[in-house]
Amino acid sequence: MGYCINHPEKETQYLCMKDNIYFCEDCLRCRNPEIYCKFRPSCPIWFIVKKGFKSWGNDEKKSTSKDCQVIFQPENKQATVTRGESLLDAAQRADIPLNASCNGKGACGKCKLIVVSGETTSEPTSLLSNDEKAKNYVLACKTTVHGDVSVRIPEETIERNLKVAGMGKEATDQLKGLVDDLSPMLINVNLVLDPPTLEDPVSDLDRLNRGLSKQGKVDTEHLNVGLQVMQDLAEVMRNENWSVNASIVRKRCSNEVMAIESGQNTEASLGVAIDLGTTSIVIYLVDMADGSILGATSGHNRQAACGDDVINRVVCAEKDGVKKLSAMVLSTINGLINELIHSANVKRHQIKNATMYLNTIMTHLLLKIDPRYIRREPYVPTVSDFPIFKAKDIDLKINPIGAVFILPGPASYVGGDIVSGILFTGFHRKDNLTLFIDVGTNGEIVLGNQDWLMTASCSAGPAFEGGGVRWGMRAEEGAIEKVTISTDTLVPEYRVVGDAKPRGICGSGMIDLISEMMMTGIINQSGKFEISDHPRIVKDEYDIAYIIAYANETDVEKDIVFTESDIENLMRSKAAIYAGFLVLLNQAGLDFSMLDQIILTGGFGQYLNIEKAINIGMLPELDQSKFKYMGNSSIAGAYMCLLSEKFRKEARIVCNNMTYIDFSSNNKYMEEFTSALFLPHTNTTTFPKVMDKMRNASHR
Repeated sequence: MGYCINHPEKETQYLCMKDNIYFCEDCLRCRNPEIYCKFRPSCPIWFIVKKGFKSWGNDEKKSTSKDCQVIFQPENKQATVTRGESLLDAAQRADIPLNASCNGKGACGKCKLIVVSGETTSEPTSLLSNDEKAKNYVLACKTTVHGDVSVRIPEETIERNLKVAGMGKEATDQLKGLVDDLSPMLINVNLVLDPPTLEDPVSDLDRLNRGLSKQGKVDTEHLNVGLQVMQDLAEVMRNENWSVNASIVRKRCSNEVMAIESGQNTEASLGVAIDLGTTSIVIYLVDMADGSILGATSGHNRQAACGDDVINRVVCAEKDGVKKLSAMVLSTINGLINELIHSANVKRHQIKNATMYLNTIMTHLLLKIDPRYIRREPYVPTVSDFPIFKAKDIDLKINPIGAVFILPGPASYVGGDIVSGILFTGFHRKDNLTLFIDVGTNGEIVLGNQDWLMTASCSAGPAFEGGGVRWGMRAEEGAIEKVTISTDTLVPEYRVVGDAKPRGICGSGMIDLISEMMMTGIINQSGKFEISDHPRIVKDEYDIAYIIAYANETDVEKDIVFTESDIENLMRSKAAIYAGFLVLLNQAGLDFSMLDQIILTGGFGQYLNIEKAINIGMLPELDQSKFKYMGNSSIAGAYMCLLSEKFRKEARIVCNNMTYIDFSSNNKYMEEFTSALFLPHTNTTTFPKVMDKMRNASHR
């Protein structure tokens, strides 16, 4: 027996042996009826379906002559699309995580596929080389289907698991001692009640309240009980001779009995802390009894198919509706939860607590709240502070009555992710003047200490995550993450994530590369190439580029290059961050010299070379001892809120104490941004050591 994958509250005997998942009677259907399965001769689900005891697929569209089958190799997954729809549409239906970072506009060139057979029509594009076109490469977003088609996913577009530090036991060791007062939102209370007598004829509900009051774990003066619990109460209490277990959620102003069951509950109570980022999602599975992390996993946010940045996703939501984007991100979250359940060998209904943090737009999209007014002046969100939700109300596939806490966000472009990060770093409790930044697609910055906090958001863009860069990628296996270039030969040496053959270059590698190209004289301070007569410098019909790795060294059998256009994109991203620092300090009447520390967080910051980030003008030229990397601070803050009411309250206090500075209407920000579009900066007097290094390098 097990629990239905779609209805976790239903216990069932029907097991799909191929996928090792259970279905209840309402869900009986073969998930892959066209694919060979060695278990089929003994599969009860297949037998019931084929014999007609259960109808299936009635809610789906009947196949018509206009329908086309698209098969994706090597996964052998398939999807049905209407004639004229794109291969990207088919990929999304087949749950193939193609990277379509430009929201299907044909501008990023990331959604490459190889047409093996079938009739397709592709729009002309300059993002495919002549060699790729000769090998039947197409862009999925600009290729329509006109018959049954078979396509192959190239190696360079198969998305790998993100490189995420702090998994499992290591994460437990890192976070141990953060929470000393374990107080989950939803608790299980075991009670043995006195049965009613003629001398004690109080109602069953009063008897439950009396038992809870004696336990002292719940404030019964502010206790709500739903109608369903009342309807079940009499039978549940008498089933096990007045031995019961009550599931109670502790909210901000009240408590609520979510369910009551016969007998004593001895199963471990579990929770999930969810880092729901614009690009990636990380989830910890936590034992609520001691705070140990039983498992951790990560994956790509499938909303990336609707754009790398949140503004593109708002546009997509206005076009296709928020339900589509909500379903995309929930499919990723629930799939990762399934992985954790299987790897930790636990049951779904044991997960009764969840915390998650998102930026403000992502929160609206998750909850199916229209975010369109966030990008319209005066840029106001619909909601910024949230009640505790039931898991079933937001389609989170844990115990349906599970309590879900979403961290509040102070403004339209600064969300709960930053509140969570501050909570972990704790600089809001100290005197030290701190500049805090979470480097990602959106660069959220906080300045202050225990007396005051100011915050702002600068759109760094997707370049650090690989967007808009020809061979850019996230910090996955196969990403070049460290680069040095020989001053004498201009030949690079690099380090690759996972010690694999390179497939592209990630953000930290790009910063290293620009710094090295600048210091060796390959490019000038405007980001333009100064050298043209070297084997590593090539020019095609579109751009001039530096070859990082030759085709025979790579996993994609093509030269991995870094172009002048790539450099321009990175310069815009670094300029946005540096300008954000300057303007926020200026608003407070401060400058860099007054800072006690700069805290860097986020997955990208982990691999950042501080010296090289200073070289290109992304970070200010300060003593490197002032820079402090504190890992994925946001997931740590979510973990703290998962386990403790004290930190959930503190998160709201931090949020309310932050003053938001809007850069979108700030002329000073645009001035500083323009000045920072130079290596390291237009005002070179602010980077004297970098300029000395450049002069010394030019004399070698």
